[in-house]
Amino acid sequence: MIWQQNYDPLGLPWLSTVVAALPVVLLLTSIAFLGIRIHFAALLGLGVALGVAVTAYRMPVTAAFGAAGYGAAFGLFPIGWIVLNILFLYQITLRRGLFDVLRRSLAGVAPDPRVQVLLVAFAFGAFIEGMAGFGTPVAITAAILIQLGFRPLHACGLALIANTAPVAFGSLGIPITTLEQVAGLDARKVSAMVGRQLPFFSLLIPFWVVWAFAGWRGMLGVWPAALTAGASFAVPQFLVSNLHGPWLVDIIAGGCSIGALVILLKFWRPREIWPANRPPPQEGAARAAEIAASSRPDVALAWVPWGILTALLLLWGTPPFKAALDRLAAPKFAVPGIHLAVQRMPPVAPTGVKPESAEFKLNFLSATGTGILLAAILAAAVIGVRPREWPRLYLATLGKVRFSLLTIAAMLALGNVTKYCGIDATLGLALAGTGAWYPFFGTLLGWVGVALTGSDTASNVLFGSLQRITAEQTGVSPILMGAANSSGGVMGKMIDAQSIVVASTATQWFGHEGAILRYVFFHSVALAGLMGLLVFLQARVPPFTQMVVQSP
Repeated sequence: MIWQQNYDPLGLPWLSTVVAALPVVLLLTSIAFLGIRIHFAALLGLGVALGVAVTAYRMPVTAAFGAAGYGAAFGLFPIGWIVLNILFLYQITLRRGLFDVLRRSLAGVAPDPRVQVLLVAFAFGAFIEGMAGFGTPVAITAAILIQLGFRPLHACGLALIANTAPVAFGSLGIPITTLEQVAGLDARKVSAMVGRQLPFFSLLIPFWVVWAFAGWRGMLGVWPAALTAGASFAVPQFLVSNLHGPWLVDIIAGGCSIGALVILLKFWRPREIWPANRPPPQEGAARAAEIAASSRPDVALAWVPWGILTALLLLWGTPPFKAALDRLAAPKFAVPGIHLAVQRMPPVAPTGVKPESAEFKLNFLSATGTGILLAAILAAAVIGVRPREWPRLYLATLGKVRFSLLTIAAMLALGNVTKYCGIDATLGLALAGTGAWYPFFGTLLGWVGVALTGSDTASNVLFGSLQRITAEQTGVSPILMGAANSSGGVMGKMIDAQSIVVASTATQWFGHEGAILRYVFFHSVALAGLMGLLVFLQARVPPFTQMVVQSP
């Protein structure tokens, strides 16, 4: 029997909205203000979501627990699989002492931590986002920043803030191509529209992330580097998204930003070099001597694991290669109780839409985490970690991330329960019913979607159809609002619990997720508000309206 969603289960829209918000409000309050350990907070939020789904929304118990199980499985694979293996690679480099050499090498190229944030968290992170996504760039860049001497809070928070500009295009354009599938919006047109929204923020984010770290005067001290990083990313982002499509935007733009910064640093350095934790200035000379002491062979060896990782991520991210691996082994399992058992209803979805699919795909070979695991094994062999040490290092890594894996599983379970019972749609309809200000609040809908699910792709799945239907009803371009869902969603990436857990795990700063959330929350809200304002201007105010890509 198919269960049909009801977006006003209590008969009063405002009351239904309040009840729908309970799981998310409780989760964020528990993490940020009550000091509850994040895995307990995630389990508590999941329990409340299940209770709301079964009692308020009258979702069948089997469907509710089926949705939770489906989300938990997806949290462990592929997301937890990525986190586990990237930290295994990290432990291998620590075992050989090469991360310290890498730190000194990066400090030689960019001795000022403000520039390191731009090079590592913004430019390199965007490049990795274009290949892998699913938290991989946050894990890698936060781990590198912590080894460069950044405090854990800064390493986590700055990696999260910087990982915004590339998220709308994600791994090989998946968020936008997925939006085409669920909402029937042309991927190339949505790509072009996103490319007329995000470049403004791609230019802004480098200044913003340095300001978040170093303050206004500290940011002014490295403005040439921030401008170079932003412009060399924003211009290719605009050109590729408008002239080619969504598939290679982040890889090309991220690569251009890395190259432009490296070239700039050959001719320019800040007047005052800041050590990462800002000890007395004379320590800069000591660091320079330490950097010079690293031999070239050591430096080359230190970069080998990350070179192998980049090459394999690029290979694993290519559709033909992934398809070939999936043909070898990628079984699908229908999730009991939930597969084809839930149907979305108008106005969130068209009348008679097929029931929601819930198939768990065990694509072990083509999973990004498997490519990372292979990179770790190859790197261990090349840099001289003996094979008999690999199992011990892997088990030690698993022990370090066990609570993080539990948290990620619980978070994804919570997100799936909200999706399949209709909580997400209740919240979305509350934002969509805002009249003339719908373009602004519709953009915040994407922000809510990513904050709930941890994924711009998932947010587009949740709200893509709703955005199109509401846009058509209110006389706004569906292409504009589909793009706004994706562009607005990127600002929610830094506050979703999954990304925060990935950051705290990568830096081994367990138990401080509330501090990380408090650090990034203002930046997330402020940037989401600015994105909403831009979309409102594009929808309502000339000459911004001339930027809108027209529907066929």
